[in-house]
Amino acid sequence: MAGHCIFSLLAINICLLLGSSFADDPYANFEFVVSYITASPLGVPQQVIAVNKKFPGPTINITTNNNVVVNVRNKLDENLLIHWSGIQQRRSSWQDGLLGTNCPIPPKWNWTYQFQVKDQVGSFYYFPSLNFQKASGGFGSIIVNNRAIIPIPFDTPHGDITIVIGDWYIQNHTALRKTLNAGKDLGMPDGVLINGKGPYRYNDTLVPAGIDYETLSVEPGKTYRLRVSNVGISTSLNFRIQNHNLLLAESEGSYTVQQNYTSLDIHVGQSYSFLVTMDQNASSDYYIVASARFVNETIWQRVTGVGILHYSNSKGKASGPLPAAPQDQFDKTYSMNQARSIRWNVTASGARPNPQGSFRYGSINVTDVYVLKNKPPVMIDGKRRTTLSGISFVNPATPIRLADEYKVKGVYKLDFPTKPITGPPRMETSVINGTYRGFMEVILQNNDTKVQTYHMSGYAFFVVGMDYGEWTENSRGTYNKWDGIARSTAQVYPGAWTAILISMDNVGIWNLRTENLDSWYLGQETYVRVVNPEPNNKTEFPIPDNALFCGALSKMQKPQDISSASSMQRWLAGFILMIPALFSAFA
Repeated sequence: MAGHCIFSLLAINICLLLGSSFADDPYANFEFVVSYITASPLGVPQQVIAVNKKFPGPTINITTNNNVVVNVRNKLDENLLIHWSGIQQRRSSWQDGLLGTNCPIPPKWNWTYQFQVKDQVGSFYYFPSLNFQKASGGFGSIIVNNRAIIPIPFDTPHGDITIVIGDWYIQNHTALRKTLNAGKDLGMPDGVLINGKGPYRYNDTLVPAGIDYETLSVEPGKTYRLRVSNVGISTSLNFRIQNHNLLLAESEGSYTVQQNYTSLDIHVGQSYSFLVTMDQNASSDYYIVASARFVNETIWQRVTGVGILHYSNSKGKASGPLPAAPQDQFDKTYSMNQARSIRWNVTASGARPNPQGSFRYGSINVTDVYVLKNKPPVMIDGKRRTTLSGISFVNPATPIRLADEYKVKGVYKLDFPTKPITGPPRMETSVINGTYRGFMEVILQNNDTKVQTYHMSGYAFFVVGMDYGEWTENSRGTYNKWDGIARSTAQVYPGAWTAILISMDNVGIWNLRTENLDSWYLGQETYVRVVNPEPNNKTEFPIPDNALFCGALSKMQKPQDISSASSMQRWLAGFILMIPALFSAFA
């Protein structure tokens, strides 16, 4: 009885510590040690960022409504934050891992993220969000599975395979950062990686010997779910598998109308799920290809990722030319029409049992309209910068959400313009004033010469239209108001626009940025501030007990006892895993 009472008191205290809102849902615990290792993905030894000594990092495999606890230990020589791209962080922008919401984790420190994947399913990824670090790695896949009671809209695949693709430089992130700080372009990448590995030697002239390449081993006749994310810096990639159809099934948390593609353009920051049936005769292995789009392919030929699909009964190695990329050098509408063909499966259940299409976004009145326009880089105060609507964002020393919590004045301005400014561009910390429970229309106008991909934290938005030319109010007549895909990342073609609709129901400070890492680094972003004006509301979780302090609040930060902090985190994580068994034992 005494032991029972002690346990009960301990369990009650732990449950109070964790918060009653999480009590009914399982916990998933992860330990991330972020450090440098030496790797040679393109045959040249270089410093890369690894998670648990793995490059790419381990996959986070979780289920809808899981409470995710990730203890991150920073073994880099510079500050670190991890961003969970596409995870909506419902009611908790404190966990988003970006400078607008979090102070960085200093070197040799650890910090524990705790968030719930509330009402989400799908394919996402994580990455380090500071200091151009993503260009050196630190990224990995996130799988959010359906709960068992919610059916998926296709037969259960034989296997679930994650693939991260992206352009890659032999120089590490610090060298690339110096190039951008000096006002220069990064130039052409050195290659494209597939799961952190270089190309299979399909061509002796273009690919040197000795490069390790990715091989996916499969069984003939089986269907696999391939989750593919473009985690690169700035290059749109065309993904294809020789002689195999890609049946598109999901994109960033939304089930799609299932359509076959021979190849699909995956832009920076985007994630897709394909169902691929191994229906070939296995006379040889098959090429997996990720090649650069919208470039001079003669010059960029070596910037191609090549892996191998290997059937268990394969009769030989892959050989011969790669499967051809889309032949649309003079047809700029091909890729856009492909993007328009991706539609929401309105009858499928997502994370909840009700059909995705039960949210009739096309019948909701718009409350706010923002036209965000980007242009090629400009000079501001002697620095080469990128802009949104004429404003180049400057991250404040004190994160915006922290400044709000402690009423620190002068950190940012809540005055981001609804239309591009007409005067000279300027550098500011200017933030969009979002209306809680409003419905925002955002037009992303790309007046640059390369594809831009935009991401918004905290939300899945509806992609309702895209076209070439300048957006006008008459463009609304072309909007898809029924089955536009809901996702967190959308491409905008050069000289074109993309329109998105956002239901502003998630309180917090949310980043709206280009995913093109060079443009993001140089200022092409802002934040959307969403506040519930009702007093004493509970639409946002309180500031976490382990919040870090910096900037104007740096005096509030206590030194971290690394040994006791990490041991406490390990004890707590282990105890959480034991709770179900302990309750059963004392029942």
